[in-house]
Amino acid sequence: MNISEKKPGKENNLAVSFEFFPPANESMEATLWRSIQRLEPLGPQFVSVTYGADGSTRDRTHKVVRRILQETSLVPAAHLTCIGAKREEIREVAASYWQEGVRHIVALRGDPPKGSDKFEPTPGGYDYAVDLVKGLRDVGDFEISVAAYPEVHPEAPDARFDLQNLKRKVDAGANRAITQFFFRTERYLRFRDQCVAEGIDVPVVPGILPITRFPQMLKFAKMCGASVPNWLSERFEGLDDDAETRRMIAASVAIEQVTRLKEEGVSDFHFYTLNRCELTYAICHALGLRPDASAAA
Repeated sequence: MNISEKKPGKENNLAVSFEFFPPANESMEATLWRSIQRLEPLGPQFVSVTYGADGSTRDRTHKVVRRILQETSLVPAAHLTCIGAKREEIREVAASYWQEGVRHIVALRGDPPKGSDKFEPTPGGYDYAVDLVKGLRDVGDFEISVAAYPEVHPEAPDARFDLQNLKRKVDAGANRAITQFFFRTERYLRFRDQCVAEGIDVPVVPGILPITRFPQMLKFAKMCGASVPNWLSERFEGLDDDAETRRMIAASVAIEQVTRLKEEGVSDFHFYTLNRCELTYAICHALGLRPDASAAA
C-alpha cells in the first residue's frame, strides 16, 4: 500500500502515525507491545521505529520492525541514519528491509554519538540525510520520510539554510517531512507557509510530543532546538509529585495544540509516543479518530 494516500473511511479525513523506540529490557518491551496493541485499532498510516544515534540499536530496531510486520496489521517504517556505518553497510540494511516487505524508511542524518558534541560524517558513509535519501532511491522504491525543523535545526547557520536543506532532501526523493516537536503552534504554521513558498510540495507533518515527564521534555527540547514557552512551564509548575494532574495537564495541552492545527487545515499528525499509549490515544480520540475493529483483527 502506498501510505502517502490516506486510508479510506477515516473520520474527518485525518491521518496519524506513531513513533516508537526499541526497548532495552523485557519490562520496556512489554510496555511497548501493550502500547502498540492499544494504538493499532486507530488505523495509523504507519508506525516508525527509531534508531540509536550511533547505530547502537540497529538490531533491536530491526527486530521490532520485523515483529510489527509479521504480527500486526500496521505498516512499519524503519529509521535509518548516516552515523557509524559505511554506504555499503547501510545499503545492505535497506535491501534487507525491502526483501522483508518494509517499504517505508525514515531517513535521518542522526545525532552525534554520546560524548561528542559535534557531528562528523562517517568515512565512507553518507555525509548527510540528502545523500542517504539518494542512496535509498538506488536500493528500492521506498516511501521516504525526512526531518524538518519549524524552529530551525540547532546546527543550521540560519533559517534560510535549514529550509533550503529540506528542499534538497525533497528534491532527492523524500515523500514526506515530519517536523520536530514544537509548542509554539504559530511557528509551525509560519514554517508551513515558508515551505510552500520554497516549492516544497510534499506533506510537512507536525510532530506532536505528549508530555509524559516535563524534565525529560526540557532535555529533549534543548537537544533539538524546540522552545518551551513560559505558559507551558507555568502549567506544570508544582506538579512534580502529582502524576495524575500532570497527565491531565499534558492531555489538555496537546489537545489544544492539535485542535488549533486542525482548525488551520492540518489533517496529518505524527505522535512521538515514547512507547506510551495513554496520552496519544486520548489526543487521537479528541481529534475524532475512533477504533476500527478490523484494524487489529
